[in-house]
Amino acid sequence: MSPPLLKLGAVLSTMAMISNWMSQTLPSLVGLNTTRITTSDTLTQISPKEGWQVYSSAQDPDGRCICTVVAPEQNLCSRDAKSRQLRQLLEKVQNMSQSIEVLNLRTQRDFQYVLKMETQMKGLKAKFRQIEDDRKTLMTKHFQELKEKMDELLPLIPVLEQYKTDAKLITQFKEEIRNLSTVLTGIQEEIGAYDYEELHQRVVNLETRLRDCMKKLTCGKLMKITGPITVKISGTRFGAWMTDPLASEKNNRVWYMDSYTNNKIVREYKSIADFISGAESRTYNLPFKWAGTNHVVYNGSLYFNKYQSNIIIKYSFDTGRVLAQRSLEYAGFHNVYPYTWGGFSDIDLMADEIGLWAVYATNQNAGNIVISQLNQDTLEVLKSWSTGYPKRSAGESFMICGTLYVTNSHLTGAKVYYSYSTKTSTYEYTDIPFHNQYFHISMLDYNARDRALYAWNNGHQVLFNVTLFHVIKTEDDT
Repeated sequence: MSPPLLKLGAVLSTMAMISNWMSQTLPSLVGLNTTRITTSDTLTQISPKEGWQVYSSAQDPDGRCICTVVAPEQNLCSRDAKSRQLRQLLEKVQNMSQSIEVLNLRTQRDFQYVLKMETQMKGLKAKFRQIEDDRKTLMTKHFQELKEKMDELLPLIPVLEQYKTDAKLITQFKEEIRNLSTVLTGIQEEIGAYDYEELHQRVVNLETRLRDCMKKLTCGKLMKITGPITVKISGTRFGAWMTDPLASEKNNRVWYMDSYTNNKIVREYKSIADFISGAESRTYNLPFKWAGTNHVVYNGSLYFNKYQSNIIIKYSFDTGRVLAQRSLEYAGFHNVYPYTWGGFSDIDLMADEIGLWAVYATNQNAGNIVISQLNQDTLEVLKSWSTGYPKRSAGESFMICGTLYVTNSHLTGAKVYYSYSTKTSTYEYTDIPFHNQYFHISMLDYNARDRALYAWNNGHQVLFNVTLFHVIKTEDDT
């Protein structure tokens, strides 16, 4: 094949590769294909998050701001990822636009060469016709040479037409890329001029300001209970599960204690996700059996009622030793003053924003509930409050911000019926319903870090969300 044909063949081969590349690559860049970017699903789990939203606000007669703050799930800023994807897409489009420009210049150069060839071919065709008209005047040899050249050039005419079409297509692609770049640039400007790091820093600053604001919140009053959210189904009808309210944000260990008696095994899981999957990390064999289901983990230690006694045990998970034990004076035990469901639930240990508590009943208080604040190190009773609510008529109870909330039953239709404030030494009857989904609650405890109620509901480990009414401190408050 002659040099012009070789060069044209190379151009056509280049065009074929360009067309194939454009058909495969460009749609994915400009969003014309059906491929979608997906995000990986995280393991379904329940992990209460910190964070508040203002539910409502008003001003009391003294001029103080009164707000209802709800603690919702904390969501990631999905807009940051979209902004980053948008920048990456814009960079790819700009790089492609530059490549198209180089290709266009090369194409125009080769196109001019082919057009020149087309002119030569037309001239040869005219000469050939002239020779055909007067072939007798030329030698047969010259005629044959011209005939062969013409035969070589004639098949290139339809290829030339296709080449013109491809050149137009490249020009069209170039224009579309230019338009897309303009649109993406406009969208980016509309989103904002902040890059990812700057946006991330703004979010961090906002979270810091929010936490500073939350520190000004006084302890709240329970207004509403929602849920439950079922975390897992395991164990017997009765048991306890809990996390440490004083643990760091990165420490999400879960402890699991099945049954209300005749057991000394505590199972530990590194996270809610491991708890759900059953990936146990450690097992503790307590030195004593426990009574009831009303244990609590607080500041790295387990507090529980020793079986067949009114003795409280403090057990360290780190050392595996008993750090303290003390008899709770006059407290009834071994089903003398249990909750309505029984199960040796005479002594209920719990923790809230203020500290460690014990809820029980005594003969001296006619079987009514007694609330005692405990020293977490020595288990010494710091102060006690005697209520008028019969312990055997209570379904369960829990402390929030120094106020004891008591349910009227452990069965279907239960509600928070009574509350007693240790701050004011006053009580009131309440009517706060909650959904007893599995018909039998044997453990209900508040976690101040998660701001949620942990419950054991007939072999189901569930969580309830709580809504609290808060009063924001002002600079004038003492």
